[in-house]
Amino acid sequence: MKKPFIHEDFLLHNNTASHLFHQYSKEQPIADYHCHLPPDEIAADITFRNLTHIWLAGDHYKWRAMRTCGVDEKYITGDASDKEKFLAWAQVVPKTLRNPLYHWTHMELKHPFGITDRLLNPDTAESIWNECNEKLQDPGFSTRKLLQRSKVRVVATTDDPTDSLEHHASFRTEKDTGFIMVPTFRPDAGMEIEKLSEFRSWVQKLEKVSDTTITSSRHFFEALEKRHSYFDSLGCKASDHGVDQPYSDPFTDQEIDTIFDKVMSGNQPDESEVRKFKSAFLYRCGLMGHERGWVFQLHIGAMRDNNTRMKNKLGSNAGFDSMGDLNVGIQLSRLLDRLDADNRLPKVVLYNNNARDNELFATMTGNFQDGTIPGKLQYGPPWWFLDQIDGIEKQVEALSNMGILSLFIGMTTDSRSFLSFPRHDYLRRIVCNIIGRDMELGLIPDDMDNVSEMIRNISYRNAKDYFGFETLGA
Repeated sequence: MKKPFIHEDFLLHNNTASHLFHQYSKEQPIADYHCHLPPDEIAADITFRNLTHIWLAGDHYKWRAMRTCGVDEKYITGDASDKEKFLAWAQVVPKTLRNPLYHWTHMELKHPFGITDRLLNPDTAESIWNECNEKLQDPGFSTRKLLQRSKVRVVATTDDPTDSLEHHASFRTEKDTGFIMVPTFRPDAGMEIEKLSEFRSWVQKLEKVSDTTITSSRHFFEALEKRHSYFDSLGCKASDHGVDQPYSDPFTDQEIDTIFDKVMSGNQPDESEVRKFKSAFLYRCGLMGHERGWVFQLHIGAMRDNNTRMKNKLGSNAGFDSMGDLNVGIQLSRLLDRLDADNRLPKVVLYNNNARDNELFATMTGNFQDGTIPGKLQYGPPWWFLDQIDGIEKQVEALSNMGILSLFIGMTTDSRSFLSFPRHDYLRRIVCNIIGRDMELGLIPDDMDNVSEMIRNISYRNAKDYFGFETLGA
């Protein structure tokens, strides 16, 4: 019988790698410390109407590939039927060879659907559509069951400070759910003062949800702190900031107050004022994170919404983003140094979007380790355009050469799909393959006790301990 494409030793190219993965990594649970899953769907434990609903809706990775292959927008985000959209994707899949989408597609068909005897293509699309849709109607394929099936112990969603968090609050009262769900504080909209009307509208929402009258920057940050406290009460362990660059321009409190008044009066800030406000905002968020023992996550370097016409039509997060090329080293150092100057630097995870910055980020973490927490500053997992074999291998090499790989907090999905958890398996296999190769080459001693502990830790334990999820029962 022909071996399936996604077989038990997929990506594992030597016996030692296979042993490490199957014995020490494969069965480890998952702490998905950064994702974009909708908490309302988890709280309601919904089922999905079909494969397009769970697999294609919101997946801008697939959307980009479909557009590149000449698929009309009608079959991507338009008014085509769900089945028509799936069949369009099936036409594209064979063309994605050597793109990580080809691997992920078939890994996701294997888990959770158990399909390994067929590759997705136009000839198999109908049978796969029918088989998966039938399974999706089973209660065992609801959102919660899918998380449990993937051995997820922690799912950390991404939430705006103005969100009510009602679904987190209701979920927190339940018992025996099999996993914990916590919010993550994502306040990006609160620093984007250049988007004048959107920012002022957001401040109004913040006023309402925090029960605070905001007439100055002091009130603004007080209201933000109230929400920070509320997130903390629901188990939040981290903030997350998606920035094109780590703003760290000098500023004074008086300058920030003047800038805030200008914006709230309806006047457009200039570039210097925007930079100062964003610098103050990030710094304040870092201070709040330190006070509560949170992790300060910085996703740096994406160039978003490049296609104005399509942004106006579809909004953000629709697949029109790319790697940025801004120089970020001096600014990043200055931001971290300012927080560290008063010994108020929180735990930090750095994510880069451009591979040219791998060594920069890996070495930056070493500048501010202080011996209080193992791996207090983390070079995070490969993000967005880097979460494929080449990107993962390069990240592991940079971290190994310039940091401490054994403290690495492992993978996170950063996904909007309940089918994305095989990405943890993907990174674990690649890490085991690297370590197994080095053991067989004699570059790492044949000390299975030490190496197996390292693999277990990278797979799950490091993330659980670093974020403090064990205090929530993970």
